[in-house]
Amino acid sequence: MMRNKKNKVVFLTVFFAVVSLSIVGCGKKESQPNTAPQTKPPVIKQPVVQQQLSSSRTAGPSSFAVDFSTKKDPFKPYAALISGPQGPKKNRYGQIIPILNYDLAQFSVKGIIVGLKENSALIVDPTGKPYVVKAGMEIGRNEGKITKITSTYIEVFEQYRDEAGKLKKNTTKLMLPKKE
Repeated sequence: MMRNKKNKVVFLTVFFAVVSLSIVGCGKKESQPNTAPQTKPPVIKQPVVQQQLSSSRTAGPSSFAVDFSTKKDPFKPYAALISGPQGPKKNRYGQIIPILNYDLAQFSVKGIIVGLKENSALIVDPTGKPYVVKAGMEIGRNEGKITKITSTYIEVFEQYRDEAGKLKKNTTKLMLPKKE
């Protein structure tokens, strides 16, 4: 029985010692100067890389600088994509007219009639279909308008936007072929 009491006493003393030390350790610490020596982080040595020596002259990086703001985007489609499929063009009244679906360069002038009231001309599209046109009529893909018909040529004014979005104005003369 004595032994049991001695074990209990030893156990209790050890328990109280541990508890008292933990309470003292949890108390508020005053700021003490750090007396431990500060260690620097280890320095990692970079491998030495030998530079390549060449007999050719190297130009500075400024000679390779290219300003791409003035260049066209190579991935932009050539023809500007319009929402929906591009169908046949219509005139200002909503009528589908084949004369509006060809470029001006594809038309050929076959004859010009100079009259008392107004001049008119006979033009032929690439498929061979003839048209009689007068001043003020629309012609061509780029919303061209016939401004003048003389005895030797037809003058067409076009105003349209190119693929970059710039407004283009162009006056074209379709000449009557000379007689042989």
